[in-house]
Amino acid sequence: MRTSRARSRAVLSVAATLPLLAGALALGIPNASADSASSGRDALQGTKPAWATAGADRGATSDSGKVSVRVHLAGRDAKGLAAYAAAVSDPQSASYGKYLSAEQAQARFGATQQQIDQVSTWLRSNGLTVTGANRHYVSATGDVAAAEKTFGTQLRNYRKGSRTYRAPASTASVPAALSDAVLAVSGLDNAPHKSSHDEALPPPDAVFRNSGPFSSYYGSKTASTLPSAYGAKATYAVKGYTGKQLRAAYGAGRWTGKGVTVAITDAYASPTIAKDAAEYAKRNGDAPYRRGQFSQVLPDDYTKTEECGASGWYGEETLDVEAVHAVAPAADIVYVGGASCYDADLLDSLNKVVDHRLADIVSNSWGDVEANETPDVAAAYDQVFKMGAIEGIGFYFSSGDDGDNVASTGTKQIDVPSNSAWVTSVGGTALAVGKHDKYQWETGWGTLKSSLSEDGKSWDGFPGAYTSGAGGGTSSSVKQPFYQRGVVPDSLARANGKQRMRTAPDIAAVADPNTGFLVGQTQTLPDGSLGYDEYRIGGTSLAAPVIAGVQALAQQARHGLPIGFANPAIYARYGSKAYHDVTDHPLGPNRDLAVVRVDFANGVDAADGLLTSLRGLGKDASLKAVKGYDDVTGVGTPAAGYVDSYRFPFRRH
Repeated sequence: MRTSRARSRAVLSVAATLPLLAGALALGIPNASADSASSGRDALQGTKPAWATAGADRGATSDSGKVSVRVHLAGRDAKGLAAYAAAVSDPQSASYGKYLSAEQAQARFGATQQQIDQVSTWLRSNGLTVTGANRHYVSATGDVAAAEKTFGTQLRNYRKGSRTYRAPASTASVPAALSDAVLAVSGLDNAPHKSSHDEALPPPDAVFRNSGPFSSYYGSKTASTLPSAYGAKATYAVKGYTGKQLRAAYGAGRWTGKGVTVAITDAYASPTIAKDAAEYAKRNGDAPYRRGQFSQVLPDDYTKTEECGASGWYGEETLDVEAVHAVAPAADIVYVGGASCYDADLLDSLNKVVDHRLADIVSNSWGDVEANETPDVAAAYDQVFKMGAIEGIGFYFSSGDDGDNVASTGTKQIDVPSNSAWVTSVGGTALAVGKHDKYQWETGWGTLKSSLSEDGKSWDGFPGAYTSGAGGGTSSSVKQPFYQRGVVPDSLARANGKQRMRTAPDIAAVADPNTGFLVGQTQTLPDGSLGYDEYRIGGTSLAAPVIAGVQALAQQARHGLPIGFANPAIYARYGSKAYHDVTDHPLGPNRDLAVVRVDFANGVDAADGLLTSLRGLGKDASLKAVKGYDDVTGVGTPAAGYVDSYRFPFRRH
């Protein structure tokens, strides 16, 4: 495992990210590099991180230091796996929809017992202790000297930012005889951290509440006594959309997701999720849960609960479960929790879904910036996604909540895992649902905030400072996949150079916390007791489960046949009436939009006063939602015809 950790995408209505730590998952199809190895050995591409430079070198790692590695297994016919995954996912292919069962997939492409035994024997012969072995990897521990001998490289310490990390000084390698068995190795680059066991999950976070006034639907209550913005009086932010409004906005029609299973992966598990989800459905008009409709697959033990902010993940799980059920009320939901927010544990959760084919659709609301990715884990994740694709499982990842990431990292970059060519990247919008649940418009999600002046006559610093927005942009490491050709403009695909690269997102849904979703959760009240409360929330953590719910409806419309890896089908519908083509100026090129927010200063009640602010919509850093494909909303958001378009083989009209 690396010291990088996965970060949730949920954003509260105060536009602050939940207190979760960051994770670096390297995914997609990395560019080739000139890695080499000594005679008789094969290089493991990308195992020397880009940040392990001569200038950052802080000396050799002590030979007695401890190393924990995972040797990820290549399985049978890795190239054949990629080809088959593409074929069964492409509506233009004769193999479209000809999925394998989990058992068939393992027998055809999974690791063999011989590979497991060969790798285990090799690790032991070099002085490492094998601590575990399964169809995905062999894990081992040992001292630095043994690891260096095993992987043919020296481990040195390098400065990266404000911390010092251990990393290979040159590309790691394996004996040529094992080249067909080993996919990648992870754990050679790592930072010191403690891993403890038998940890108890903490209680829920402190309660958060929204203040009013609210709009019950977009535009229902105008802030008529407050200053104008963009030449008009702004509407108050909605209290939080519910399932009825989201289903109407995205064309659910009569479809309910019956017969479809959606999996959700996050870290840890909310101890009150079943009760909270049932209470939320009861209060907000969603169908009650059937017996067995919601289930959980949880690890035997949790680790790093304090480091990962375990209680913060409770809200993430709650949002994901309640949003999927709100959009697809008859779909089964299985929550697969990770033992921590580290990528190894989240990878284990995804493997459980694929190994046992627990679901048709997998919603994931976590990730990090591409600068933190490393190619060693990239191969392992993409292998899971490709194995899922051949079983008819689709993975949906939130695109991020910091726009182009310049404000948060100083560098314009895309997010991971949504940069993978084998997942559906879900971007975000600000959504206006009007009276009688009528869809009005959407902008790309991007927020500028300006506060009400002391005299109440103007907005300080108007139009305000950037706070958050949907992630998107062009990958620096993943080549353009076939389904984006002819759709993504070269101005985006070639933003980083002459070669066309993967661009995100692919599709979008509501994410702006100022036009967000009402969620219900048990929280810790000011007196220390626990109680159920509801609040508005957003982020691409909302967009991902909303799209997962819509895909459940589409699968039901497709007579229950799995959609699987959906990107080829999503892009095939580009430019059709299946999508709302979202732009930042839906009411005209000179018409900017904003809402007014009133928040409790302390996040709970009015005891410490109220904070009134103006939130500009459609202002996503350097990213723009424009006509056609864009790097905020992808091909757009589902329109009334989207779900029904899956009833029959799609034909453009």
